[in-house]
Amino acid sequence: MTARSPHWLNRSAGLLSASVALVLVLAKLWALSETSALSVAASLADSALDLMVSLGGLAAIIYAMRPPDEDHAFGHSSAEDLAALGQSVIILISAAVIAWAAVARLIAGPPGPIRAEGAGIAVMLLSILLTAGLVLWQRRVIRATGNKVVRADQLHYLGDLIPNAGAILSLAASAWLGLGQIDSVVALGAAAMLAFGAIRIGKAAWDALMDRSAEPEMIAGIEAIARDWPGVQGFHDLKTRTAGSRVFVNLHIELDGAQSLHDAHATGAALRRAIVKAYPQADVIIHKDPAGVAAHPEDARRNRS
Repeated sequence: MTARSPHWLNRSAGLLSASVALVLVLAKLWALSETSALSVAASLADSALDLMVSLGGLAAIIYAMRPPDEDHAFGHSSAEDLAALGQSVIILISAAVIAWAAVARLIAGPPGPIRAEGAGIAVMLLSILLTAGLVLWQRRVIRATGNKVVRADQLHYLGDLIPNAGAILSLAASAWLGLGQIDSVVALGAAAMLAFGAIRIGKAAWDALMDRSAEPEMIAGIEAIARDWPGVQGFHDLKTRTAGSRVFVNLHIELDGAQSLHDAHATGAALRRAIVKAYPQADVIIHKDPAGVAAHPEDARRNRS
């Protein structure tokens, strides 16, 4: 089976996320009209927020796929970081609203009478199944592409699983035990998990917007490839920066200055292909310098290896 491109995977995750959110909004609207359950209303509000976030994330993914142009020579992948940062803020707000509503319901006492609990439970089960399927696909996409928008979206949907389970518990407790406050306690736990994840994703997006270097493991891997590559007598000035799901790599390699330009180019091109094969998200530029030439005082070399 032919491997799917990172762009195809990211776009598929965005489209599936928006589609699932739309289906769940419609299903929960019906469930709310049947049950009048506050837990279903809270879950409906969360799914409506999911739909808005998913549509925004899909737009960012599509925009980030645009090729470099005259004004954006390195492409548009930073749009993923902007979208992830925005999503993290929205998720934080959502967590605060969920926590506030849960506390308010606990203070207010048992909610009003709930009816048609079976219909509500069926819709919540459908929601859990669709959400779980979406999260599994998003996890596969994240492993393949590292897309921050998909990662933030996955966090939001993972957070939805707990409120949905809480809604089922609330409906079941209302139907069989006359209890209606269980989901408020569960919602507080979900809010805490959402807040923690949102802060983590927001920090990663902020670091990327500030041109943070790649992960140390990736830098060490690139160094190992360059150090052992045939014809490369040394390297220096390895610099990286992240932008969305892309990592831009600049590397100076030291070669035999007596060889032909054609041979030097072949060595650099082969090394570039090896780095990209090991790290498909990398965009690599390799500069070739003759070995043994002292650096100009105004062009001091760093990270020599």
